[in-house]
Amino acid sequence: MTRQQKAAKIAIILDDLYPNVPIPLEHEDPYTLLVAVILSAQCTDIRVNQITPLLFEKAKNPYDMVRLSIEEIADIIRPCGLAPSKSKGIYNTSQILIDKYDGIVPNTFEALNALPSVGRKTANVVLSQAFGVPAFPVDTHIHRLAYRWGLSNGKNPDQTEKDLTKVFPKESWNKLHLQIIYFGREYCPARGHHPNECPICSKYGVKNRMK
Repeated sequence: MTRQQKAAKIAIILDDLYPNVPIPLEHEDPYTLLVAVILSAQCTDIRVNQITPLLFEKAKNPYDMVRLSIEEIADIIRPCGLAPSKSKGIYNTSQILIDKYDGIVPNTFEALNALPSVGRKTANVVLSQAFGVPAFPVDTHIHRLAYRWGLSNGKNPDQTEKDLTKVFPKESWNKLHLQIIYFGREYCPARGHHPNECPICSKYGVKNRMK
C-alpha cells in the first residue's frame, strides 16, 4: 500500500470520527487568534483559553496591546509559561503590525513568518484558521502521528509537513490537521497508547513506532 492510499483510508476514518472540527483556540479575529497561538507554545489549549479572556479584556487589538508594558502582559499570561519571551513577542509583533500593516494581521505566509515569535507552525495556523488559506500546520501531535502511521519519515516538523501535503488533497488540509490533533488526543497519545485499540493504528498495517 502506498502512502497516498494509506492516507486516503486514514482520512475516511477521521471524517467519520470528526465530521465537524471546532478550532480549539477561542478567538474573535485574526489578531486574537495570532496572540492565542503564540501563547499556546508548550501550553495546553485549555489553559490558553482560560488566560486569553483576561488579556483581551485589556487589549484585543495591536493598538491597545502596545499601551500595556511587556511586564504587564507577562503578569497576565504567566500561567501559560514562558511569560518573558511570549510577552515580548506579543508586544513586538503588535508594534510591527501597527508600523507596517496599519494594525491588520497580514494574510501571507512570508509576512506572518517574519513576525516575532511566529514560526512556520504559527503562521500556518493563522493562515488556515483565520483566513481559510490551505495550510498544514504540524504540531507535536501531527508530527508524532504521521511518523507512527508511516506517512512520514521526517526527522522534523518541516519535513513532516512536506510529506503530508504530498499525500493529502490540498482542499482537505485545513480540516484534516485539526482532525489529526483531536484524534491524537483522544485515541493516539504519546504515552499509554494501545495500538490494537486505536481506530487507525489497528488497521492498514500502520507502524506503531514511537517518535
